[in-house]
Amino acid sequence: MTRTYILMTLMMMLSLHLFGQINLKELSSKDIPADIKYEGKLTQALQWQDDQGLHIVITSETGSFIKEGIPHESGGSDAELFAYHFLDSDDLIVQVWKVYDFIHDCELDMNVAFVENALEITDLNKDNIPEIWIMYRKACRGDVSPSEMKIIMYENTKKYAMRGETKVKVSEYDYYGGDFTADKLFEKGPKVFKDFAEKLWKKNVEEKWD
Repeated sequence: MTRTYILMTLMMMLSLHLFGQINLKELSSKDIPADIKYEGKLTQALQWQDDQGLHIVITSETGSFIKEGIPHESGGSDAELFAYHFLDSDDLIVQVWKVYDFIHDCELDMNVAFVENALEITDLNKDNIPEIWIMYRKACRGDVSPSEMKIIMYENTKKYAMRGETKVKVSEYDYYGGDFTADKLFEKGPKVFKDFAEKLWKKNVEEKWD
């Protein structure tokens, strides 16, 4: 058995161990307990079990609609998105946190949506407290311009945020946008958190149209 083979085997075992710490299960709307209430249409739901209990994270969107009881001066539409973290411990379900964002009264092209496959659960600093990552874009525009984009990460109830805009192609060789700002928690927290956020940003920053 060569040294290279032994090293590769050890790396594979370590990788399996680390990823095995959080055993995620994807849920459909039918799988979500009836006691859990959320707004909008389900986009994704993940579940895992640990010493605290059963965790369920949900992301949902409304799409375009007109919200009753709120004045719409331009005659435009609204769109909302939501993210929730619920904990079921000893048959008591509590909402740990909720994220809500929206655009109101947009009469142009509107998009308020989570970035596809950007909901992630990690334990980057290996403290057995999962980090929950969500990422979304929102825009009300009548041209080819960047969307506002955000990464939100929660570790328990501690909220980290990175905010900026997407990058769009404006000519054959030129792009516009793509800048971001990390909040103080990302700047002061574990470097691995900010590194992961920047990697996630770069992976999804370019916005394309079919």
